[in-house]
Amino acid sequence: MNEDRRPLEGKIALVAGATRGAGRGIAIELGAAGATVYCSGRSSRADVAGRRAPDARPFELSGRPETIEETAELVTAAGGTGIAMRTDHLDEDAVAALVKRIRDEHGRLDVLVNDVWGGDALTEWGKPFWELDLEQGRVLLDRAIRTHVVTSRHAVPLLLERRSLERRLIVEITDGDAMYYRGNFFYDIAKTTVIRLAFAMSEELREHGVAAVAVTPGFLRSEAMLEHFGVTTETWRDGAKKDPHFLFSETPRFVGRGIAALASDPEIMRRSGGLFSSWQLAAEYGIDDIDGTRPDWGSHAAGSSFAEEHRASHERFVHGTTARHAVRAPDASGSV
Repeated sequence: MNEDRRPLEGKIALVAGATRGAGRGIAIELGAAGATVYCSGRSSRADVAGRRAPDARPFELSGRPETIEETAELVTAAGGTGIAMRTDHLDEDAVAALVKRIRDEHGRLDVLVNDVWGGDALTEWGKPFWELDLEQGRVLLDRAIRTHVVTSRHAVPLLLERRSLERRLIVEITDGDAMYYRGNFFYDIAKTTVIRLAFAMSEELREHGVAAVAVTPGFLRSEAMLEHFGVTTETWRDGAKKDPHFLFSETPRFVGRGIAALASDPEIMRRSGGLFSSWQLAAEYGIDDIDGTRPDWGSHAAGSSFAEEHRASHERFVHGTTARHAVRAPDASGSV
């Protein structure tokens, strides 16, 4: 990262979906780089206290202990200024109110991160698409895609108000750094669509000097994933007893450090429209995880049992969307 330890000093960021997981890690690292970070999401201390069922599964959001207030406190503890605001990003009025607050309090927005998800418990792994619950699929797509569109629609005008500012950035958080099939119909649609959202926004924002990119973490040691493996942040390596791949996982702050580096990069417009991974950003910006290691999920996954199918799936997609024959120029008569 930039040798300046606080390259985002004075910058204003909004992390939509900052309650837990990658969103929380990103918010903390933007704060560590000096930014004021608005942490939005639905899980507030006023709502979750004591509500979790004893038999709740790790990826069921209802009643999980993480809150936006806790994230904001962690941002402040890291050296930034964390501000929590409970927001349902499907509610346009609520999102408009969030952006109005940012405008009223700071008059600017420099970084927008769209990380709202909420689809883990809705993803029916192992079923073909013709057997999936359509209503669950609709809710998943609303949470994973519509929230991003609504948030960008309301936040981008504030990004554009200060045209002279450098390094304005929108980040779409996805899963996977290629166009292979992700194993579930609705999950695949959600995660590939946000990649396209970043590209589409980059095309329209290029002339305004605002960059938009998509970023994927690797195997993420989120709070829910740690619970799923029955480990803690200290004992996480024990998770390899269930899945050896877990040894190559990363903390949510690893991808956060990569995004903080992107937001600090004076040449960010050269990357606009691109899709990047946490391990790629780590290599390019010289970033380590909080334990001093540099996880490289991409290199590890390349030698795994599922890598060949991912490559083949990606190639089928590329083959199907790339013209195989050059178009001949018309002759004088207009014929080809």
